[in-house]
This record gives sequence, structure tokens and C-alpha cells, in this order.
Amino acid sequence: MLEARKDPDQAQLALLDAAEALFYARGIQAVGMDEIRSHAGVSLKRLYALYPSKEQLVVAFLQRRDRVWRGSLADHVHRSPEPRERLLAVFDWLHEWFSEPGFRGCAWVNAFGELGPQSPAVLAEVRAHQNALRSFLADLTRDAGLTEALGAQLYLLVEGAMVTAAMMATPEPATAAKSAAQVLISGAA
Repeated sequence: MLEARKDPDQAQLALLDAAEALFYARGIQAVGMDEIRSHAGVSLKRLYALYPSKEQLVVAFLQRRDRVWRGSLADHVHRSPEPRERLLAVFDWLHEWFSEPGFRGCAWVNAFGELGPQSPAVLAEVRAHQNALRSFLADLTRDAGLTEALGAQLYLLVEGAMVTAAMMATPEPATAAKSAAQVLISGAA
């Protein structure tokens, strides 16, 4: 059987890859555990040994996506040599992400929209991601010698751009948000 050849790490990675692909493309509630198992090539027994509930798999998917997503954003932003350029580089990164085939918005906003407060564990992951993003933007504004209030404003621009880009199926909200960010940064200087 295919599953017997997968070591625990391979099975777990296969399940997380399948969960991410399916949950992000179609939504959490639209995808069943059997479909994830089938997509990953892992037995149902192995799936439930690793993730005894769908909620635990959703949490693991969001945690892994958070590490990758925030790492990619930070890598891109820190290529800019000047602190104020880093603030605007956030929006350039968003534009690239919004332009990717299959872009379907923010995985955490989507998870919250589907599950809301009915899953405290998922809600905790959503809030952890949002707090980390807010903190990242606050650090960037502080490094640029600007106020923490500006970081909160940029956070709202980032979130608004993500939701709008997903709904309108265009990367242009990143460009508009960048223009608004430039005005805010200039006014805060």
C-alpha cells in the first residue's frame, strides 16, 4: 500500500500539502477528511493518528502557512535597504502574491469567515497570525522612525487590499494601498 512507504514526516507533509491545496482552493467546510487522505495518498488510519480531528489539521495547516507566508514577506521586505522603502515593499510583495494563479485571499480571513468563533483553536490561529502581521508592520514603522499608529494604519491597508484583491480577482488593490501608504508615510514624516 502507498501509505506504508511513507515515513511519519512524509505522511505529515503530504497531509499538510493536501490540506493546504484543498482548503485554500475550495474552503475548509467544502473539503472532507477522506478527500484530503486520498489526495495525500495516506490511509485514513494514519491521517487520524496524526490529526485526530479536522480542527487539528486546520490548525496545523494555518500554522505552517503562517511560517511560510510571513517568512516570504519578511525576506522580500528586508531586501530593501532603506527602512521607509521596506514599508512600501510590503505592498509590492502583496501585488506579486495577488498576481499568483489560484490566489484566493487571506487563508486566515477565509478560515475566520467559514468557522468564526465556533472553533476556538482556529480562531486563536487567526488572531495569532493577525497579531504577528500587526507587530511586523509596527516594527517596520518604528525602524523607519515613524509612529506605531502608522503601523496600525498600514495594517488596515494591507488587510483591506487582501480582501478586495480576492473579491475583485485583481492585484490592483495592492497598488492602490501602496499609494495610500505613501501618503500616510509622507504625512507622518
